[in-house]
Amino acid sequence: MRIPFSFRLLGAVLAVSAGTEAWSAGTTSRDHNRFKWRDAQGNLHYGDAVPPEAAAKLGYDIVNPQGIVVKHVERAKTEAEIAAAKVEAAKQAVEHRITEQHARDDEQLLSNYPDEDDLRHAQQQTLEMLEQQVKAAATSLRNQEQSLADLLDRAAEAERTGKELPPEQTRQLASMRKQVDDQRATVAQREHERDEAASHFDEQVAHYRELKAKLNPQAAQQP
Repeated sequence: MRIPFSFRLLGAVLAVSAGTEAWSAGTTSRDHNRFKWRDAQGNLHYGDAVPPEAAAKLGYDIVNPQGIVVKHVERAKTEAEIAAAKVEAAKQAVEHRITEQHARDDEQLLSNYPDEDDLRHAQQQTLEMLEQQVKAAATSLRNQEQSLADLLDRAAEAERTGKELPPEQTRQLASMRKQVDDQRATVAQREHERDEAASHFDEQVAHYRELKAKLNPQAAQQP
């Protein structure tokens, strides 16, 4: 029986199509990403699976059919490395917060003092306030020292006359001695705060000028 030409043509098309699909399926099975890694001796390898040693200790790459690396997988970190990474991350977080705080401080410095004279005036006011605190603490110390001296005179008089110092006066003397010691420490602290603030004034002015120069470079270059 003679098969019509249209049916023969259709059969040929279907055969070609089937062959094409079969070739594509075979190509697809080979046309996929693979793994690339180096062993402990540095030798390069390719494969469809990664050896446990490479995955755990060496790391590997995933490459496409053209041999291009599409992803790199680091080796597994040791416990010591994980701990060190946490410490480093915490350190960087602290440094980041400090940097942000410095930026906020700089912004506030420029906002509070439009020009250098305003800054120096504020510094002078701060120094005067700290000096007043030193003087007030010193005055209080002198008063307490005088009270202590009076109590010591009474104790010495009682000792000369052979009298026993009353318990209340003994407690009062001990309390006054402690107050004097505490007040001396307060005076020293106030003096330290005054001197520390004054020592940073020039540094603060220099930093202020740097910030101003960044905002207006042309003005900073003028004589």
